[in-house]
Amino acid sequence: MNAKVCVLAGPASKDLAKSVSKILGVALIDVELKIFPDGESKIKIDGDVDGKLAVIVQSTYPPVDAHLMQSLLMVSKAKKMGASVCATIPYLAYARQDKEFLKGEAVSMELVGSLFSASGAKNVITVDVHSQMALSYFKLQAYNVSAVPLLANYFKSQKLFQPLAVSPDTGGSARAKEFAKVIGTSSIALPKVRNKKTGEVKIDPDARELKAAIGRDVILIDDMISTGGSIVKATEVLVKVGCKKVFVACTHPLLLNGALDKIIDAGASEVVGTNTVPSQVSKVDVAPAICDQVSKL
Repeated sequence: MNAKVCVLAGPASKDLAKSVSKILGVALIDVELKIFPDGESKIKIDGDVDGKLAVIVQSTYPPVDAHLMQSLLMVSKAKKMGASVCATIPYLAYARQDKEFLKGEAVSMELVGSLFSASGAKNVITVDVHSQMALSYFKLQAYNVSAVPLLANYFKSQKLFQPLAVSPDTGGSARAKEFAKVIGTSSIALPKVRNKKTGEVKIDPDARELKAAIGRDVILIDDMISTGGSIVKATEVLVKVGCKKVFVACTHPLLLNGALDKIIDAGASEVVGTNTVPSQVSKVDVAPAICDQVSKL
């Protein structure tokens, strides 16, 4: 066991932290959380971190602001206790707000990056960040690791008929290509259009890209599923054009507002996510990818 490294189990990611500590072969330190009646978080690090690299594992899924504040409190306290801090944020909230899309919008990611620097973090590790631009707002060493190979290996072990990796939009085409390479197949990206004001998603069912899906099992691959609007629309279109089965894979299964039921109702056979966000579909452990990056620090 490496006595110079320890893993702190943030309240939002205790199971994942346990997996990280087991793979690294280092001590797991619990973090106690108390929530006051007004919603404030009180954090207590239950162990000695002085002189160690403290790998704090805490995702910032909903309630986003509470989990974010808890992360900052842990980083600040561990630093004051004498640790060198690596803030591991498997699901990094606010990464979608990485620029001013409409006049007057706050660039939330810019502030989040500044807060982690100010709290005393030396490094940040995240998994499949929604935007690479988001990492530029960290004035420290920030690393993004990919869960795509881990998700792909899950499906590689399944018996699929002429599988095809599909991105629900062109922005995720590189992710679909990475996934396809692992399972030894090809990929396509759907021509999705989203209204920036209303959020409405449209996919042309007559798009030429969809011809490649006819008669095949397809795996829709995305970085996150929030309310599931894009995935539902993509699933409906793929079913309509005549694909064999639709599977859905994502790194961050937020699955808000009944998203899982909506996706299944749209025709998906299975939804698979990772444990960056605990859920009933979190079947893939991202700890190996996190540990690989930690070992390089």
